[in-house]
Amino acid sequence: MSNQFCQSCSMPMDDEKLLGTEKDRSVSRDYCIYCYENGELKQPSIDMEQMIEICVPHMKAHGMDESEVRKLLNQQLPQLKRWK
Repeated sequence: MSNQFCQSCSMPMDDEKLLGTEKDRSVSRDYCIYCYENGELKQPSIDMEQMIEICVPHMKAHGMDESEVRKLLNQQLPQLKRWK
């Protein structure tokens, strides 16, 4: 599988089991299982700042510095389909 990133949270989707699902149960190549299920965003009303707050603790758990995580997400998220 190519190195894909969720177009909502920017999580790397390097395993098929991380792909979200469409209404017909096929996999979504754009969104992860945490953001997208059955053809819909799981949290459709959150804004980009709220998404950053959701992502920060997960990235910190993988040893990243919080200020670097915030900087990275503020650069990456606006480039993704969901936030354009």
